[in-house]
Amino acid sequence: MTTTARAYAATSPTAPLVPTTVERRAVGANDVLIDIAYAGVCHSDIHTVRGEWGPIAYPQVVGHEIVGTVAEVGSNVTRHRVGDRVGVGCMVNSCRECVNCLAGMENYCLKVSTGTYASVDRDGTVTQGGYSTSIVVVEDFVLSVPESIPYEAAAPLLCAGITTYSPLSHWNAGPGKKVAVVGMGGLGHLAVKIAHAMGADVTVLSQTLGKQDDGLRFGADRYYVTSDASTFETLANEFDLIVNTVSAPVDLQQYLSLLRLDGTMVNVGAPAEPLPISVFGLMGNRRSYAASGIGSIAETQEMLDFCAENAIAPEIELIDAAQINEAYERVLKSDVRYRFVIDTATI
Repeated sequence: MTTTARAYAATSPTAPLVPTTVERRAVGANDVLIDIAYAGVCHSDIHTVRGEWGPIAYPQVVGHEIVGTVAEVGSNVTRHRVGDRVGVGCMVNSCRECVNCLAGMENYCLKVSTGTYASVDRDGTVTQGGYSTSIVVVEDFVLSVPESIPYEAAAPLLCAGITTYSPLSHWNAGPGKKVAVVGMGGLGHLAVKIAHAMGADVTVLSQTLGKQDDGLRFGADRYYVTSDASTFETLANEFDLIVNTVSAPVDLQQYLSLLRLDGTMVNVGAPAEPLPISVFGLMGNRRSYAASGIGSIAETQEMLDFCAENAIAPEIELIDAAQINEAYERVLKSDVRYRFVIDTATI
């Protein structure tokens, strides 16, 4: 039997999100029905509903930072039980057959993983995300959320948390490594906390000093303003790793100049516009420029456990569903410290 969930949906690229309902599929043998408690607001949600990453089908419910409680499980489900506290991130399925999926890297599925929203699901329907009261997800893509992570703050870890943890882990942030975090927003503040917990020397590169006190409190060792040209002279050839969390164009050549020999700059922010890059900027110091997309399911569980062990949680502002449109405008103005989370009981 299908389930009707209350939700907030976009009906066009320009219209505000409005209350609606969506039909969730019947719980199959390998499915988990989740009663959603909280859903984070990600900049990706805004890019998507406004058509900035390409056309989508409307109405569309977004939201891929989801935590809730298991309400029902299919007959073959073994990983989760009714009453468990669980989470869902940016994907809800993948082909399970390509070389990347078989290697446990479903986020890099060669046939493209099934996104939690605005993606074509296995039954041919368009996936609808977490700005709703329930969701049905195949068990392999459902995460266990440790009890020690505050419930209302756990949701942003399912996107912002894994998006920053993955490159920090992959490029071996840790003792003896100098890491720069570009941007102190929803992703950036978590990157600072995680890199610090890994033991790296952490520097924040931000447009202003407005969040300096926060950055230092979260574990940054240094905080510099990128609007000051002298910053790039002072920090030239300084970093092993730069994680760029900004979803807007930046001058890549300036930032690449901050990398030391064999250093890497990784983009996790996803601006709609192409970013120009000069090969000469990479040749100096044998630098590398890369991008990283969320993380695998195993890596996401690893991140959640790491955050639980190190008492890491996002800084959030809890909102009612009726405040979603206002929250979108505030995100675009960088007027949030540091992640909006929707109390789905208000939908």
